[in-house]
Amino acid sequence: MCLLPFALYAQELEDNDLKSIDSLYREDQFYIGLSFNLLTNKPDSFTQNGLSAGLQLGFIRDFPINKRRNKAIGVGLGLAVDTYNQNLFIDKLDDGSLGYSILDDNAGEDVNRFTVYSLEFPLEYRWRTSTPEKYAFWRIYAGVKVGYILSFNTTFEDSEGNVSVKDLSAINRLQYGPSLSFGYSSFNFQAYYSMNSIFNENATIENETVDLQVLRLGIIFYFL
Repeated sequence: MCLLPFALYAQELEDNDLKSIDSLYREDQFYIGLSFNLLTNKPDSFTQNGLSAGLQLGFIRDFPINKRRNKAIGVGLGLAVDTYNQNLFIDKLDDGSLGYSILDDNAGEDVNRFTVYSLEFPLEYRWRTSTPEKYAFWRIYAGVKVGYILSFNTTFEDSEGNVSVKDLSAINRLQYGPSLSFGYSSFNFQAYYSMNSIFNENATIENETVDLQVLRLGIIFYFL
């Protein structure tokens, strides 16, 4: 019986330690994503070729919203670099304006792509099976991602030379759409779909607006 007070005291210390850990528990995380980039809502004869890939990296601040702390709101900041290999040719015309056309199958180009550099702001509802002492767990993070295009570059190369155009006036710099990531531990799948077009109404091919929208599919790694 003399050991009972010590056992109760030890249990009380353990409970207090868990409460202390739990009060600080959150999933503040750095992330690195790799994606395969698809373009949807394509004009006639538009095709992608080769590998169109993306790299995303950033940090998400975690705000738990329940006592168990397995549900949270995540607010983040990140950078993304996305490339798109395709047959849309963008050229500067003699009057200084830009022309948009679809390359012929026999054009013989070595490279035709555009590259997009963006600042991104993810906002997520986060659910996971983690605990204060469990670092490998299942997660589902769903939300929206808002991006601002910092730079947009096009590159065309063939045997006769190259054409490069930077920072078009005919792009929608503000991009937004739903995002989803799910998986176990550090390895997770990711998806994102832009709700608006990369180009605005000033980009047309034979009076048809170039309303290309982005679909990203890939993997994402989270690190504390």
